[in-house]
Amino acid sequence: MALVTYIKHDGSSYEIEVAPGTSVMQAAVDNMIDGIVGECGGSCSCATCHCYVDPAWLDKLPKPDGMEKDMLECVLEPKPNSRLSCQIVVNESLSGLVVRLPESQF
Repeated sequence: MALVTYIKHDGSSYEIEVAPGTSVMQAAVDNMIDGIVGECGGSCSCATCHCYVDPAWLDKLPKPDGMEKDMLECVLEPKPNSRLSCQIVVNESLSGLVVRLPESQF
């Protein structure tokens, strides 16, 4: 298991134990964390799972592929650390990962 911390726009946070192989998006949806919608179910086609990865973790993640980069152009308030949480698959080396959620996905 890996511990992932989700910090909502209002500052409230949730620490969730996530099974390896689960996406950051799916773990949020499964645990009813408001702020990640995941309308497309994780197929990288809607950008409603946008999050901001804590800068300390960016280099530990695979770089976004072309499809994710294209979808990130559609998000509200993109930042250099913007990612789609459906594209971040948890493994034990990501235990401690911190993601911040935008004010709105729409």
